[in-house]
Amino acid sequence: MGVCVSLPEQVIIDKMPPEQGDALLDKFDQGSLPNGKEATKEEGLHARGQWASKAEFLLAVAGQIIGLGNVWRFPYLCYKNGGGVFFVPYLLFLVLCGIPLFLMETSLGQFTSLGGVSAWRTICPLFGGLGYASQVMILHACVYYIVILAWALFYLSYSFQAELPWSHCNNTWNTDSCVLFNHNQTGNVSSVPENATSPVMEFWEREVLRLSSNLDELGPISYKLALCLAVVWLVCYFCVWKGVKSTGKVVYLTATFPYVMLFVLLVRGATLPGATQGIIYYLKPNHTRLADPQVWMDAGTQIFFSYGICLGSLTALGSYNKYNNDCYKDSFVLCLLNSFTSFLAGFAIFSVLGFMAEEQGVDISTVAQSGPGLAFIAYPRAVAMMPVPQLWAVCFFLMIIMLGLDTQFVSLEALMTSVSDLYPHLIRRGHRRELLLLFVCIVCFLLGLVMVTPGGLYVFQIYDHFSCSGASLLLLAICQSVAIGWIYGTDRFSANIRDMTGYSPLPVFKLCWKYLTPAVCTATFLFSVLQWSPLKLGKGLVAPTWATTLGWLLTLSSVSLIPIWAIYAMATTPGTLPQRFKRLCSPAKTSSLPSRHFPNNNSALPYGPAMPLTEKPKQPINDIVQDHMT
Repeated sequence: MGVCVSLPEQVIIDKMPPEQGDALLDKFDQGSLPNGKEATKEEGLHARGQWASKAEFLLAVAGQIIGLGNVWRFPYLCYKNGGGVFFVPYLLFLVLCGIPLFLMETSLGQFTSLGGVSAWRTICPLFGGLGYASQVMILHACVYYIVILAWALFYLSYSFQAELPWSHCNNTWNTDSCVLFNHNQTGNVSSVPENATSPVMEFWEREVLRLSSNLDELGPISYKLALCLAVVWLVCYFCVWKGVKSTGKVVYLTATFPYVMLFVLLVRGATLPGATQGIIYYLKPNHTRLADPQVWMDAGTQIFFSYGICLGSLTALGSYNKYNNDCYKDSFVLCLLNSFTSFLAGFAIFSVLGFMAEEQGVDISTVAQSGPGLAFIAYPRAVAMMPVPQLWAVCFFLMIIMLGLDTQFVSLEALMTSVSDLYPHLIRRGHRRELLLLFVCIVCFLLGLVMVTPGGLYVFQIYDHFSCSGASLLLLAICQSVAIGWIYGTDRFSANIRDMTGYSPLPVFKLCWKYLTPAVCTATFLFSVLQWSPLKLGKGLVAPTWATTLGWLLTLSSVSLIPIWAIYAMATTPGTLPQRFKRLCSPAKTSSLPSRHFPNNNSALPYGPAMPLTEKPKQPINDIVQDHMT
């Protein structure tokens, strides 16, 4: 059998006489299957599920794409790369790459009602490796991303003490080099010894991480961090264990609560002395920075990191939509919300950093950081200087946890969706999905334990730099653009969107999918390769050769699946070489239920042989039809 057959096997309808199958579908059309169990009673196969409302989809996607990068990466990049001028390359990449790829993935999932792997194997079998590569990336991200939440939970647990432990040098882990900067201690800054460290730095390195001097000294597991990691994994498991039924409800809290906290911190930051100076540093334009290629590279990678594209999660989330959902308008709304959140977070962060710089009598450039340095060093230090510091510490770390939590469990849901769609007859029975999810969580937890050792920060940085790196995402973006723009066809894909939404996307999207997006991604990828340099770890260490090799193996573990799948597909598909190539470059054909397709009169497409995927039903039977096609 050729690899073109990519949709799940028929489990019910093929085993029934035609009249019984029609009756079953009619019953489903009438909405009499609230839990999907009636339709699958004989086989015990659970229904795939669907979002209970449009709000659940919007909140789930918002939770996935609006994460830690919006708060701790974008504001710093904006400050570092010319302030307000940074919006020029940022908006350019947003228009040419971000929104087109976002719409592509979301509408692909909604159109096929399949997760990342099955959707690409259906729409363009030759590029089925795209789905596998994205799921491996998600798996890598699940291992290391959640460690950040464990650190935040650790800080949160210490935030309830009468005196914040990182605000003084009287703790058991503090050294003689610990120096406390008092308010407005401007005159004494020069008298501080060179080897002096701050209490917040010692709390981070000596109590939280218990950081070793190099990567070769991993050391024993920190039981406190391991416990925090276990708690976060437990929460993630119960957020996802019932599929979209549980995920769709949890996002009402996890996707909205960070905005409440961000608004609280923004109001508090704006009332602090020095806040105005911090915001000026954040947005002050420096036009000369536009001549620096690195500024454009930073803008491009920020779009890929913050929009969650090329990871398969958008496809999985879109697959639970109703067929007639306006995914076109949703994509614009969600992209604008994401960018607006990043912009707003800059005010909340830099108003506080401006306050801290004024209190210490130093330039803001000495306190502005990104990534973990901002969340676990700069911001906690600023919080310690505020009145009622415990309150603001709790608010900040709750925001960090919520921002990361929904990104984590929605990614986990996308992974489970893809696996379930590949093997529905095996997984959607009894409690098998819950058990598989439990197995995935336990394995990821055990792998993550290496990152809660004294050398764990170095391992975390290697994972972060290589497993879901900008180069990997750019390669996937190029391949996706080629698959849709040059093989499946932009006219056909636009017609699919028109059939779902009732109107065609702007013509510029065809231009982007076929030319502009792959061209910009290719140029950015080549630039990233030319500018590559060895990874710099904490404490000024440079990653040793063996660590860099391990990192590249992490990268190859995902992107190599694209050519491996293409070779496998060509080798196992029957026919001559031209026949195989033609077959693998055509959407997977389905012969089941031809009478159940109800094409829109306006969506007739002048394309080749029978294309059932362009004639999808516009009724809710979409779930059961897709779940049982071959």
